[in-house]
Amino acid sequence: MTDSEQDWLALKPQEPSPSQCCGSGCKPCIYDVYEKELAQWERAKAMHDKSLLMGKKEQSNNSELNPDTFTAFSVSSVEQLTEDTYQYKFELPGNSSLRLSLGQHIVLRGVVNGLEVQRAYTPISPRNAEGYFEVLIKCYEAGLMSQYIKTWKRGDVVFWRGPFGGFPYQPNKKNTFWDLNLPVHDLLHGELLMLASGTGLAPMIPILQSITDDEEDETFVTLVGCFPTFDKIYLKPLLQDLARYWNIRIYYVLSQETSLEKLPWSYQENTYAGRLNEDMMKTIVNSCRRKPFVLICGSSAFNEDMSRYLKAVGIEENSCFVF
Repeated sequence: MTDSEQDWLALKPQEPSPSQCCGSGCKPCIYDVYEKELAQWERAKAMHDKSLLMGKKEQSNNSELNPDTFTAFSVSSVEQLTEDTYQYKFELPGNSSLRLSLGQHIVLRGVVNGLEVQRAYTPISPRNAEGYFEVLIKCYEAGLMSQYIKTWKRGDVVFWRGPFGGFPYQPNKKNTFWDLNLPVHDLLHGELLMLASGTGLAPMIPILQSITDDEEDETFVTLVGCFPTFDKIYLKPLLQDLARYWNIRIYYVLSQETSLEKLPWSYQENTYAGRLNEDMMKTIVNSCRRKPFVLICGSSAFNEDMSRYLKAVGIEENSCFVF
């Protein structure tokens, strides 16, 4: 092999490993980025022109979020919410904003023992938050990304890219996904049912805040948050504030609580002990004012269970959105 061939091989982009894909259906996925860079490399090699690779950027320090490249953001605070869950705040220059659409997620890149890992997280800060954004992250004992995240402290720089996904919510409408053929008056004052397990709460928060911040939005929302115990409910003060709005109901389902008597009295009426099952789902759906559109976010097992329970109580797939 000639020196020239070795030089070109050194410049060839590396195919991502499975650990580098967050598995959230990002567009572009890291594999899409790889295919684009590979095509760029092949073109440059065929034309013997390395200057064609100069446009390639793997990361940026300009604090502008970008779906194709990773951008550096500085950690401004770390708050431990439970024994394994943290709320991280990141700085944005001046009064800038991420300008995310509702429910959009961003992808974090970490390196652990020389292995690159990527995971998707949904910021929980309001869409109009200026100068910062916040992310809710659960750290797992054996998780590769968790090992990296648990080292973060104030002032550390980490890399994100995005945004991706999102839920096309429209105020005062049932949703763009269903009943589009109904008269306008039937589309008004829609109803959302949110089913969230653990940190699956994250994409629900900006949607709830968007509704409560808009005085003209009369969409009715029922949020069902599933947690192991009362102590492991995230963001209690924020959820309590949201529950004070006339059009927001919040229920808690605590899988490892055997008795609700020890809970604060303000939680006892809207909390269930045990797991969210088909009977409980029927009770919740029947308590809605009209047939709701359902948002689901949790583990794959949780999402599958919820879809099955919803179908059993008459909520079809086209009336659900899974984050």
